[in-house]
Amino acid sequence: MSHVLTDIFMNTRPSLVWTVMRIVHDPQVAEDLTQETWIRASNAMQQEPVEHVEAFLHQIARNLALDHLRRKGTRSRVEAEGLAPAAVEQVPGDVVSIEEGIIERQRLGHFVQALSGLPERVQAVMILARVHNWPNRRIAGHLGISERTVFNDLRMALGHCRDALIRYEKT
Repeated sequence: MSHVLTDIFMNTRPSLVWTVMRIVHDPQVAEDLTQETWIRASNAMQQEPVEHVEAFLHQIARNLALDHLRRKGTRSRVEAEGLAPAAVEQVPGDVVSIEEGIIERQRLGHFVQALSGLPERVQAVMILARVHNWPNRRIAGHLGISERTVFNDLRMALGHCRDALIRYEKT
């Protein structure tokens, strides 16, 4: 079957390149995607036979071209080309300053202190919900309480910790 595919591919190659070129508007990309078309078709035809090979090749080529455009569009929204090195150096890093780190550790300490002042079940609900991302139903089953109790405990914990952090921020 490989030689049949190769023969049909070679006969329809100019048409495939033209089809892809109309979509991507780049001759090099069109050539690359046309070659990728043969590879994809060859792999697919090893799995199961294809009745209309030429139409199959054109469909693969169109799909690859459209996928290329989608990736290019996504990439262009995320990447910026031609930036001056000075502009790149101005982009802030993800590194937290020492001062910010100290402040956040202090806030976390106050949060933990506020949480430890709550009943054990409320603490457990808060930790399971916010740290382990468990849904209320799973928490309720695990602790043997109703979902409504989980909701109320979580609301109490969040309110208590929020109020404690607000008091801390005011000092």
